[in-house]
Amino acid sequence: MSRTRTPVVAHWFSGEGEDFRLLGTRCSACSCVFFPREDGFCRNPGCAGGELAEVPLSRRGRVWSYTDGRYRPPAPYVSDPELPWQPYTLIAVELEAERMVVLGQSVPGVSVADLEVGMEVEAVPGVLNEDDATTWTTWHWRPVGVGA
Repeated sequence: MSRTRTPVVAHWFSGEGEDFRLLGTRCSACSCVFFPREDGFCRNPGCAGGELAEVPLSRRGRVWSYTDGRYRPPAPYVSDPELPWQPYTLIAVELEAERMVVLGQSVPGVSVADLEVGMEVEAVPGVLNEDDATTWTTWHWRPVGVGA
């Protein structure tokens, strides 16, 4: 049986391979970029507001901070309580062009021991969870030069 690939959150990312991008929005009045995207109003308190247009964010950035998740989060996080907990790595990445920091998980197999503040990483398609019918997709951060 093939699974339907469904984004965990619609309109936050798109594409595959080299075309994969996180999607934000940019205010036409003040040029501020937002992620997660904003579709209702400009979040800049100094802006009277303008049209918000979808923009692809930079694919690469630099590690700003990182940590590991060593505990099982509570619901609605999806995990099988019968299986042993596997720690995962979270990376905060600074996108220089957008002047923002975006949080996400690392690709599987990358631990805090593999990371350094300032190293270059790239956004790549990832899988958060699978069930019988659906593969729930997300983004992961991968150190540049590390294979998928």
